[in-house]
Amino acid sequence: MERKKTKKIMVGNVAVGGGSPITVQSMTNTSTKDIVSTVSQINKLEEAGCDIIRGAITDLEDAKAVRKIKENIRIPFVADIQFDYRLAIAAVENGADCLRINPGNIGSETRVREVVSACKEREVPIRIGVNSGSIKKEYLDKYGGVNENAMVYSALEQIRLLENLNYENMKISLKASSVPLTIKTYEKISEIINYPLHLGVTEAGPIWRGTIKSAVGIGTLLSMGIGDTIRISLTGDPLEEVKVGKEILRSLGLLEEGVEIISCPTCGRTNIDLFKLVDNAEKRLEHIKKPLKVAIMGCPVNGPGEAREADIGIAGGQGEGLIFKKGEIIRKVKEENLIDELIKEIENL
Repeated sequence: MERKKTKKIMVGNVAVGGGSPITVQSMTNTSTKDIVSTVSQINKLEEAGCDIIRGAITDLEDAKAVRKIKENIRIPFVADIQFDYRLAIAAVENGADCLRINPGNIGSETRVREVVSACKEREVPIRIGVNSGSIKKEYLDKYGGVNENAMVYSALEQIRLLENLNYENMKISLKASSVPLTIKTYEKISEIINYPLHLGVTEAGPIWRGTIKSAVGIGTLLSMGIGDTIRISLTGDPLEEVKVGKEILRSLGLLEEGVEIISCPTCGRTNIDLFKLVDNAEKRLEHIKKPLKVAIMGCPVNGPGEAREADIGIAGGQGEGLIFKKGEIIRKVKEENLIDELIKEIENL
């Protein structure tokens, strides 16, 4: 798919936009001032594939903690600011790689100018974040409530505010909890601006429902060539956000990294515990970074045939199964040894 070429910015040492690889972000759920817990969580998220991490800055102690956190992590840190411009400046002074703010929420133009000045001095980008729940009343009145026009023009006001201060080092997000509204809004803003876009369906919900909403919304936009970085917003462990984000990219061919498992839904021909095999395989293969397509199929009928495009795979029988590569059967193995033997074959690829 052809991606829209946007302006490239640097978040720490990670490029966003300009045709750079699409990055996956998440947000810590620790108290930022709890440096030990925050660093531990960030490092686990990085290991899972998180490219950029964000943390809430609620007071000056949080802002000052950014310096120590940065000394102990490798991925860029984004400081999430709600209303206090002084916390934005303090976070930048303590090494934040990016700010997430809504300029209209931090006060007068003088305050916005001070934040921009601090960011300019250190070449720190700003992510302008507009959510469907934070639209100014004048836009709600003008455009008849919460819709793509109200969101886009609310965001454009914030963008122009920074542009008037001769600042263009920014990326933009316009999130809604409604999937159709999210798609319409990003599609519209993409036609108007050339800044990199941060995609997300905000407050998507618990893991199962939120994953589906995020996959539909973000996946649709990415398939249209829209989007430069993504965050999956789930009520759950942030690790799940990263896993879902990576899998969305992988499913669209936008990430050539790690194992893609293809498996059949089972039917009356299945005489092997396929659910257990798939679950076991997922856990044991998640550390592999090499791009591989692994098939785990329920029977020899659908195995080597339907999964011919897989690099390697197994197909169940009755108490035993077949191991195959690119559709060619290489040997038969007892059911209890299938995963172990599959792992050995993968390690030898």
